[in-house]
Amino acid sequence: MNLHEVLRKVEDLRAADRPAASVAAVARRLLRPPGLRQVLRGSWLGHPLHPLAVTVPIGAWACASVLDARAGNEGASRRLTGIGLAAAPPAVLLGLADYDRLNRRQQRVGVVHAIANTAALAFFAASYAARRQEAHARGKVLSLIGMSVLGVGGALGGHLAYAQGAGVFRWQRPAEDDNVYAFETRRSARRVR
Repeated sequence: MNLHEVLRKVEDLRAADRPAASVAAVARRLLRPPGLRQVLRGSWLGHPLHPLAVTVPIGAWACASVLDARAGNEGASRRLTGIGLAAAPPAVLLGLADYDRLNRRQQRVGVVHAIANTAALAFFAASYAARRQEAHARGKVLSLIGMSVLGVGGALGGHLAYAQGAGVFRWQRPAEDDNVYAFETRRSARRVR
């Protein structure tokens, strides 16, 4: 079984339905004002903001891991880990803003994506705490585990965006031929059912 098939299996994971419904309810309560939702969803930009926001924590943590490969970079790695931790909450909020608009199969993938990324966040928080206590070796190991878990979360996020088309063409139509767009939209709708 290849990676794409594994990711497709998450779409069928009925055990994720209850947590997915809970996350959607929290998102609706937290982001009740419609104007706020539109801004956080990226309507003013023409596409979701969550994929843009995740680049900051991912980039910071990836750079910290690269710096960890060489001794003498402990301070910079700790600061980058902290920057990633500080940038994660806005990325989570923007992901929540999109969540309740997803269909059931997308929400299943989305909730597993969120669980993986929450676990990664916990590893990075533990790494940061270890680094602050001068336990650099432990901080590096926790960071590597966090990067691995983050890779799983990222694969799920990529599947959600690119294979499932979550948020695609929400506010605008593609530049391609309208007939192709209509065909793809109908085909996607049939797959979701």
